[in-house]
Amino acid sequence: MCGPFKGCQGILRLLEIIFSALTLIIVIFRGRMVSPWGIWCEFVWVFCIVVPVVVTVMEALKWQILMAPILPDWAGLTCGLTTLCAEMITSATIIFAAVFVCLTCISSILCFITSLVATVCFLIDAVMHNKTFPSGYLCSLRGSLRTSEAFLACIIITAATDHFVNAEWFYRPFGMICSIIVFAVCLLLTVVIIVLNLLKLLRCLVPFGLSLMELVVNIVAVLSYLLAVILWAVFGYRRHNYNPYTCNKCSFADINTVVIGASVNLVLYIVDLVLSFKSR
Repeated sequence: MCGPFKGCQGILRLLEIIFSALTLIIVIFRGRMVSPWGIWCEFVWVFCIVVPVVVTVMEALKWQILMAPILPDWAGLTCGLTTLCAEMITSATIIFAAVFVCLTCISSILCFITSLVATVCFLIDAVMHNKTFPSGYLCSLRGSLRTSEAFLACIIITAATDHFVNAEWFYRPFGMICSIIVFAVCLLLTVVIIVLNLLKLLRCLVPFGLSLMELVVNIVAVLSYLLAVILWAVFGYRRHNYNPYTCNKCSFADINTVVIGASVNLVLYIVDLVLSFKSR
């Protein structure tokens, strides 16, 4: 293989782009997605096209050398982004299969197959990147925790949105709305911390220090997530019998997804908080 797609990893990137693009094309011709889960899957496939394309172009034109003052560890960045893509497309493939695939839906089956192939390519690529033991932030324990927190928050918000979209308009308990706000704010803060750790030139925007900012964010996130999980569970399960939801099974699935995902994220933020205390 000539050009920028040389070597095993270059071929894997080409396959990632091709099969992610095929999946997106099939979905577009299949029909417009209105379900939050479908929108999440489409976002993931677009993300999994953009990341390998941008990385390939940057490396082909040697732009990563020019970006060295801003992004000093390019190998760590590509490894982290590839791992994140592998996690995201795995979730999209599983979600699409669970929500949209049926025995008579030919286009959905084809979409699932192409997404599955792309998933395998990303997983192999992520394993190969991690075998080199890169030292970038996204590959460190703290960086992996942050990306996992952001990824889980996206799944949680998607499930919560799907729950509200499929319920009647008047079923909007204030406690559940507060929970979604908490998840969104914590996601935003987590993304900001990731960007500040990656782009070192922006750290001057935090006059009191990034480590102190992370400590404060972790404390707020732990307390907020604990409250959000309680509120969502109380209003979701307690009032479920009065919920005019179009699909009771779907309602329980969305509620359970939020509770389980938020509980796991709470544990991740607690671990992050412990590490923040230890690093001070």
